[in-house]
Amino acid sequence: MAAASQARRLRPQLEIVALERGHWTSYSACGIPYLVAGDVDEIDQLVARSPQELRSRFRIDVRLQQEAVGIDVDRRVVEVRDHGHDRTYPLAFDQLMIGTGARPLRPDLPGIGSDHVRGVQTLEDAAALLEAAKRSRCERVVVVGGGYIGLEMAEAFHRWGAQVTLVEGSDAVMRTLDPDMSTHIVDAMRDLGIEVRLAEPVKAFEAGSVVTGSGRLPADLVVLGLGVTPNAELAGDAGVTLGARGAIEVDARQRTSVDGVWAAGDCADTWHRVTRRRVHIALGTVANKTARVAGVNIGGGYARFPGVVGTAITKICGTEVARSGLTEHEAQMAGFEYATATIETTTTAGYFPSAEKMRIKMLAERGTGRVLGAQIVGGAGSAKRIDTVATALTAEMDVAEVLELDLAYAPPFSSVWDPVQAVARKLAPVL
Repeated sequence: MAAASQARRLRPQLEIVALERGHWTSYSACGIPYLVAGDVDEIDQLVARSPQELRSRFRIDVRLQQEAVGIDVDRRVVEVRDHGHDRTYPLAFDQLMIGTGARPLRPDLPGIGSDHVRGVQTLEDAAALLEAAKRSRCERVVVVGGGYIGLEMAEAFHRWGAQVTLVEGSDAVMRTLDPDMSTHIVDAMRDLGIEVRLAEPVKAFEAGSVVTGSGRLPADLVVLGLGVTPNAELAGDAGVTLGARGAIEVDARQRTSVDGVWAAGDCADTWHRVTRRRVHIALGTVANKTARVAGVNIGGGYARFPGVVGTAITKICGTEVARSGLTEHEAQMAGFEYATATIETTTTAGYFPSAEKMRIKMLAERGTGRVLGAQIVGGAGSAKRIDTVATALTAEMDVAEVLELDLAYAPPFSSVWDPVQAVARKLAPVL
């Protein structure tokens, strides 16, 4: 819908049809854990623009419960399944924008289709999850997977009042961080009363339980937080080239391999500005920015998306978490020789009453000193400092240049040396 709205602004005469297989448009899936936790009162509060607003204000023909089930790029026709009226019809196009997003990973395990096993990606998922939680009274919840969504949902159901167990098949949660950073998240969750089980793969789902290699865990509700995979099969079946992790391959203007067919958001790949490789990163920021680029180009303008540096942020059990650039594993896979530094510091001047502990880790390339990435785990006021790192990565700054940044200082906000500069100062001598 971001692409459609942008195209409409540039070309008022366009006829725009939007197909949506669900009941909502222009909503924040990132807000679903906060809906479950109670921070958001009603599901409609997550909707930025209703179908009615898109129709009246933007003159976009939004068709709900209508799913694209086939694309014929030669005939320029989309086959549409109208779930509301149980029929299928062809829809012709001149330009086609694919924004099919991603879906939760569902391992091929016995019982995965059980009613009490839920994924979380769309507002339909959220509505079904809340209904299942109310129906079961949700006293015991097992969250499978320790990524962003898994951890956020674990906290949400803890605040709901449930007894929560998080099960992760590997030996660490949040593998977008290095293990020496993610271990502090596990400590924070356990301190809150959430049981965390690491290196314990799930074997099956049964009525009222989750079966792992160590036995059975009681569960009124199971929430999957194993990550997502791009919904790119529709495009692939139509002959559109697929790229990183099976996502739709696009260029900087969001064009696919087929003329007049565009893609953006979680279904498409993108360019990583640090590794100089195609990647698939399913984040709302990337989705909105790439959709805007696609919309400008569809509307007859000119726009390019320069790529990402992999910035992400969340809050779990009062602990803020952020990252940008590369972890050690990612740096190794990309062939960088690097050095790291880690410091323990505070969010404000140490003597200030509101000072919160924070830990920040930075990576830089040996020889050049170029910043490769950073990770932050800490209390309130920690995580948004990652934006300084994201800016440095985008500008391809080295550690010495980060040290010279004229960053703001006052005791309620920072120590004299901003934490990003403090870790850079520790890293500089070992490069």
